[in-house]
Amino acid sequence: MATVDTDAEPLSIGEVAERTGLSVHALRFYEREGLLVGPVQRTAGGRRRYTTADVDWLLICVKLRGTGMPLADLKRFAELVRHGPGNEAERLRLLDTHQQRIEAQIRTLEECRSVIAWKVGVYAEHLARDDAGGLWDPTV
Repeated sequence: MATVDTDAEPLSIGEVAERTGLSVHALRFYEREGLLVGPVQRTAGGRRRYTTADVDWLLICVKLRGTGMPLADLKRFAELVRHGPGNEAERLRLLDTHQQRIEAQIRTLEECRSVIAWKVGVYAEHLARDDAGGLWDPTV
């Protein structure tokens, strides 16, 4: 994670949406669900103001969600981070479990890719010969 730039100007919700790829609606949802590690600051008028640390955290959340981490696990991870030092072993267990789940998904996808590559080869070979014989034909 990047270091916090305390001199940086606070960011609007729109700017954070642009930097993270999350919609404004998703950012509000993340805040409501307790997925952020710190409270979002507000202007006197009630507008949200984010820090670079908020953006850094949200970018991690985007990657974890993009790999299918359940919201409950992400919420627990955020809770642990909010509580500060002393729970690193639990954080590690949570991330390790997720990593194992992702590795299993990658293995499954690699098996699927292998079947698809084989089938692409079969079709390419038949098309190169201009012969569809031997391909599945439901009209036969």
